Amino acid sequence: MSVLVSALGLAKSYSHRPLFENLSFDLRAGERVGLIGPNGAGKSTLLKLLAGLEVPDSGSCTSRRGARIGYLAQDDRFPEGLTVRDVVLASLAEAHLEEYERETRAAVVLTQVGFADHALRADTLSGGWRKRLALARELALRPDFLLMDEPTNHLDVPGIVWLEKFLRAADFGFLVATHDRAFLRAVATEVIEIDRVYPGGFFRAPGGYDGFAEKREQFIETQLRQRDAVANQVRRETDWLGRKAAARTRKAGARIDAAHERRAELAELNRRTAAANTATIDFAGTGRQTRKLLTATGVAKSLGGRELFADIDLILSPGMRLGLLGANGSGKSTLLKVLGGTLPPDRGTVVPAENCRIEIFEQGRTSLDLTQTLRRALSPNADTVLFRGQPIHVASWARRFLFEAEQLDIELSALSGGEQARVRIAQLMLRPADLLLLDEPTNDLDIAALEVLEDSLAEFPGAIVLVSHDRELMDRLCTEVVGLDGAGRAGSYGSVAQWLAAYEQSVAPKVEAKAENATRSPAKAKRLSYKEQQELEAMEAAVLAAEERVAACQKTVEESATKGHVIFGEACAALEAAQKQVESLYARWEELEAKKAG
Repeated sequence: MSVLVSALGLAKSYSHRPLFENLSFDLRAGERVGLIGPNGAGKSTLLKLLAGLEVPDSGSCTSRRGARIGYLAQDDRFPEGLTVRDVVLASLAEAHLEEYERETRAAVVLTQVGFADHALRADTLSGGWRKRLALARELALRPDFLLMDEPTNHLDVPGIVWLEKFLRAADFGFLVATHDRAFLRAVATEVIEIDRVYPGGFFRAPGGYDGFAEKREQFIETQLRQRDAVANQVRRETDWLGRKAAARTRKAGARIDAAHERRAELAELNRRTAAANTATIDFAGTGRQTRKLLTATGVAKSLGGRELFADIDLILSPGMRLGLLGANGSGKSTLLKVLGGTLPPDRGTVVPAENCRIEIFEQGRTSLDLTQTLRRALSPNADTVLFRGQPIHVASWARRFLFEAEQLDIELSALSGGEQARVRIAQLMLRPADLLLLDEPTNDLDIAALEVLEDSLAEFPGAIVLVSHDRELMDRLCTEVVGLDGAGRAGSYGSVAQWLAAYEQSVAPKVEAKAENATRSPAKAKRLSYKEQQELEAMEAAVLAAEERVAACQKTVEESATKGHVIFGEACAALEAAQKQVESLYARWEELEAKKAG
């Protein structure tokens, strides 16, 4: 296979922090390569360098003359007001094609990625469909090789499976940066990991992700044995030098020089093996022996006039791991809030055991105060934390999560998404729990941290309810799976694959009907404006927040009943206003949904 892209001696730093240096490798036609690495290793930067969008500090990136190299960014941006057809046509503006050829090519690629209506406005699309449009824009240029940066971001599980099938059938090679292990297994035939722990800054192995992981383990073991052997040599040479071995002979001088070389080699090996450390994650249970931690009976919830789920019955016991599956918007996060007691059900009951301790990892880590320093976020009241009855200095606690001492006084807003996720996990580890409710805890975590999280959750003695698009985690951890269809129905499944098969069977007739209707009368569909679409997408969160305010006001009314009629009256007025706000939001939601449906 011919070489399409070459990296030679690449180096790049930001803010005096080196990402990588002297990085050299080739990408050949037809290769399907996964790109992994720890958070902050520079994967996104490397892709931009290979695409010619950034300039290296030293070294070079070259592509074969005439080769078309595509680039799919993490963030999908389109000009306002354009239809999906317009977006693809704009990407072909510089192509040497006749007008009818541009039109035909745009229509073909849009249909290829699943668009039935090519007149849809790009700025009203959901995250998953924006990703498909960004892919169509690159496909229209018919790349010989495609560079993709976290293409599964914003995709639900069915969307990820669609992308896997698409890439397996592709006639071009690609390099894809991702932390999704199941996705890597499905699409990559070899893997590159960039990490300063490796000589040359990267490790590359053929055979897919499992073959790569096995060869990487062998390499690390070899490096550890090499370090131990060099350490023994250094000890012997140090003893020899300590005895002031006689002789200022040429032979003795050469031995002294060799001893210094061994010490430098040992320092480098120590640096590499130390850099291979991963975060220490260990959730603590309370030791409760109760058989039932939480019982949900006949639980139902609607938002915006649409019933998300109904008649859900659950009994959560120690050791149970329940996975929640469903397309985006099907109500998974809402069900977690209902089980956690932060949102009341419309019908049914949720009864936790007496003194049951429930901890929630919320999607987007919204409970983090990004203006806090790392020090205060990890240890709010002192310079020590208490973990399993033992005091630990905050600097040592930070090191468990791969933070350096000099990072302690920077604000959380300056940390990456993966680093913020580790902060939230560190906070939860200090709170013994009976039940963990986890909403997308794997977002932004690198593969090493994912594997440690997985092992920790498997050893947690309490119950877990998990929402995640990481099928690897779901398959290895969950003892039960509940699938939500977002239309009021829920079902139990034995695995993610079983739910996916049922989901695809249920949506196939709807997709066909939608395509047929779009073909018949595309002009009749009513569409939301950009602002209305943004308002609709944020409506569920707005309703949840408003209902949380109602719950808080109700609590205030109860507490102020004995504090005099003035305070009580003010509390009642605040409750009434909060309830009216909820009613207003529901009415607006129904209005937007009705307009969208036409």
